Amino acid sequence: MIETLIDRYGDGAVLMMAGLAVGGLFGAAAQHSRFCLRAAAVEVSGGQLGPRLSIWLVAFFAALTAVQGAVAAGWLDVSQSRQLAATGSLSGAIVGGLMFGAGMILARGCASRLLVLSATGNLRAFITGLLLTLVAQSALRGALAPAREAIAGLWLIPGGPARSLSAQLGLTPGLVAGVGAVALILSFGLAFRRGVQASHGIAAALVGVAVALGWAATYAVSQVSFEVIPISSVTFTGPSTDTLMGLVNDTSLPLGFGVGLVPGVFLGSAAAAILTREFRIQRFGADTPMERYLVGAVLMGFGAMLAGGCAVGAGMSGGAIMAVTAWVAVFFMWVGAMATKLVLERIGGPARRAAAG
Repeated sequence: MIETLIDRYGDGAVLMMAGLAVGGLFGAAAQHSRFCLRAAAVEVSGGQLGPRLSIWLVAFFAALTAVQGAVAAGWLDVSQSRQLAATGSLSGAIVGGLMFGAGMILARGCASRLLVLSATGNLRAFITGLLLTLVAQSALRGALAPAREAIAGLWLIPGGPARSLSAQLGLTPGLVAGVGAVALILSFGLAFRRGVQASHGIAAALVGVAVALGWAATYAVSQVSFEVIPISSVTFTGPSTDTLMGLVNDTSLPLGFGVGLVPGVFLGSAAAAILTREFRIQRFGADTPMERYLVGAVLMGFGAMLAGGCAVGAGMSGGAIMAVTAWVAVFFMWVGAMATKLVLERIGGPARRAAAG
């Protein structure tokens, strides 16, 4: 079937359609479940294992279980993905992860959450996401690229087994999938105990399924195409910058998975918000100062390009294929987010008490 579609429409169009479908599922599921790494980190920083954390854990372990299960069954081969085959940067993962984590606290959402919220009428998220995309493009190919390259070059890791956490720990895909399945069941149990609605828990699992489908779709096209097709999955900073720059600089936009993914997520989350009557216009206000959001956008834009992806691109998609740099990046995103939240509480506490007095 894929061969027929490629013969009729071409590689790029098929990949774009796959991106639209995967993005639509991700957007609708992320909107309904309230999937958000920032919200989970805020809970943990407050000493709680609450509903937001359980939602994130369900999504993460659903992705890990599905991807590694597909690898174990021989349906998927991720060894040639950029996160495993190419040279990576541990210094980039550490510094970029810390910057991204701090930024998502200031901006009240990571790159994926900002895109989802933009589709629900949140103008704060739209403006913040736009600046994030511009900074990411500058870090990739513009004025900030030398700084990114200098930091990334401090600690490199070669592609291949050295970049695979499974290879380093001697774990088989089947074993990882089994551990992930147990963790997924426990995460569902935590969600149930924290009062998460069943539909929200299922939607969180579908977020992880969307990540697995992204890997499967691009891999399937790469196996039948005469062109070299890089396999990838759900990520936002790279596709967002490519889409924006393509719209600004070119009269025609090269088709691919990422080009379909971004509008797919937007349409999926917008549809979910409209159906549940959650669509409403939200602007900056006294309690939501623009400068804080913009600083967060700058930190996330640079940090994502340095870390090799956003909270979903590195943390979910990269983590699901057991890339060392992805696990390091998402760990330091948690550290950066929790540290920033605690610092803001210390700064804001005296100010609130003074205002009350």
